[in-house]
Amino acid sequence: MIIDFMCQSNFDRKIWTSVATKKSLDKQEKYSYSCLKQVFELFMDDKKTTSKTRDAIMEAAGKIFSEEGYPKATVRDICRQAGANIAAINYHFGDKKGLYLAVLKHYQEIAFQTYPPDLGIKETQRPEEKLRAFIRSFLTRIMDEGRPAWFGKLLAREFTEPTWAFDILVEEMIRPSFKLLIGIVASILNKGRNERKVLLCSMSIVGQCLYFRHSHPVISRLFPGEVFGSKQIEELTEHITLFSLRGLMKERNKKSSQVKVCKKR
Repeated sequence: MIIDFMCQSNFDRKIWTSVATKKSLDKQEKYSYSCLKQVFELFMDDKKTTSKTRDAIMEAAGKIFSEEGYPKATVRDICRQAGANIAAINYHFGDKKGLYLAVLKHYQEIAFQTYPPDLGIKETQRPEEKLRAFIRSFLTRIMDEGRPAWFGKLLAREFTEPTWAFDILVEEMIRPSFKLLIGIVASILNKGRNERKVLLCSMSIVGQCLYFRHSHPVISRLFPGEVFGSKQIEELTEHITLFSLRGLMKERNKKSSQVKVCKKR
């Protein structure tokens, strides 16, 4: 009986020891979980703060770069407007050049999402309609107001005051858009995409758009009170489209006339 009682006591002691140990482990696990949760929440809060700082810098930099241009814009002014310290520029972008590249790519995405070069025109649409859509989109990107237009203003500045980033802009952003225009013009002229006349006509169309963007000082002095801005985009779209199409159609008909003369001979 005594032996049985001792065995039972030892058995109960082991059970209680096991239960006590489990409770202790549960407390440790709960404590560890609580600590990990606090660390994770702190990490996520820090991540949100970091993201907000980066976004604020991008917002301020987009505005200042588009208004002042890369050479005149300063990191100090950008940080002041963003409410951030200069160290944040180094942390997120490396330096002023890294920030400028990030701004160009970021606002290029916004601009092309808001104003795609084809403005949603279907591939089956006539090339004349595609040309009108391209011109409207291009004019809107360089003449509209607000955040979506910042890339257009940055691009327009690079056209007249090229920086070290211009080669990157040409290859990654300008060339694809210009290829689209060349394809439209080639279709209207019934010529090959690589023919010189197609290239010259495409350049002339872009040149007309840029003239109304860059010649405000001249236009306002020649014709006081005359303004070309975001409110005149539709008017300019129709004017440049019709003006260009008349020239393109004349060029295409010239080729047809030459073919007829050759046949008569």
